[in-house]
Amino acid sequence: MAFAAFLPPKGARIAVGISGGVDSSVAAYLLKSQGYEVFGIFMKNWEESFSTGYCTAAEDLEDARDVCETLGIELHTVNFVQQYHERVFELFLAEYRAGRTPNPDVLCNREIKFAELADYAAQFGADYLATGHYAQRFQDGGEAALFKGIDGNKDQSYFLHQITPQQLARAIFPLGGMEKSAVRAIAQANDLITFDKKDSTGICFIGERPFREFLRQYLPAQPGKMRDSSGKVIGEHIGLMYYTMGQRQGLGIGGVAGASEEPWYVLDKDLKNNELIVGQGEHEGLYHRRLRAGQLSWLNAPPEEGKVYAAKTRYRQPDQACRIIFEGDQLIADFVEPQRAVTPGQYLVLYDGAHCLGGGVIEERMEAGK
Repeated sequence: MAFAAFLPPKGARIAVGISGGVDSSVAAYLLKSQGYEVFGIFMKNWEESFSTGYCTAAEDLEDARDVCETLGIELHTVNFVQQYHERVFELFLAEYRAGRTPNPDVLCNREIKFAELADYAAQFGADYLATGHYAQRFQDGGEAALFKGIDGNKDQSYFLHQITPQQLARAIFPLGGMEKSAVRAIAQANDLITFDKKDSTGICFIGERPFREFLRQYLPAQPGKMRDSSGKVIGEHIGLMYYTMGQRQGLGIGGVAGASEEPWYVLDKDLKNNELIVGQGEHEGLYHRRLRAGQLSWLNAPPEEGKVYAAKTRYRQPDQACRIIFEGDQLIADFVEPQRAVTPGQYLVLYDGAHCLGGGVIEERMEAGK
């Protein structure tokens, strides 16, 4: 394919998802300064009454209003609390019940931002929806393609890989060709109140909070035995949902007779017996050569069997070389090097260079060992 950078046609009306952060603020500024007809939409996806003290929606809305007033653009507000709860949060909880570790940010993009929000924007005549994601949209004829953002520390194509081709066709990412430092400089130079605002972290729209405490409000903890890889009971876990593959902190393992001083890591979860399996050091059980992924979603043509692709099994992971084999509606990823802490419920995302092809949910780890 011969990809070219995408520019909206002159006169396009563009909605910007304004979150109250610096990235969406600068996205709106850039589009306005390029002569497009721009308006903002602030969406609320979480009720603070669900769990108090951590959500910053009220403060974010004030910042969004200030930014839009500075830019001279209209701001709409919309409530998607019910949609978020039904289409993102319920699945988030179901995955934890099943002993997996989900990534709600990926679902939020597909189910809320580029679905509900884009449809809402269209009611006000928007031709496109722009966001502050660090990713790039390119074009090959009539087909849109998703590429990594040039800022390797901020690239967010991983979180966007599950949106549909139709959603990508009406999406714009003004920051994809910029470094974060340049974005903050633009915000400061143009008197945007968000120029030095801290980046948001934590669960999409829920905020940063003590995670175990948060989960405990929705799912009953089921303590059980903690065993080492030989089967020896060395302690108790507080509930499998609170642990993820490769986790080191918070295991609560004291001195174990006959064990070395090496740190302990989560190797596996025995869901049937409600047991947590742990091992010391760079245990071979931390590594797997293959994985199975399902719920596949491709932004362009599916990848080819036998070709070497770059893959990520978690956000911020350096690209990992692999080949794939399709098995019905699933695929097997065969890695050149064993992968550490592959986690069911997370996403396998495939790249051809900087081109994000799509991916799927990690269902199973295979062939343990270094």
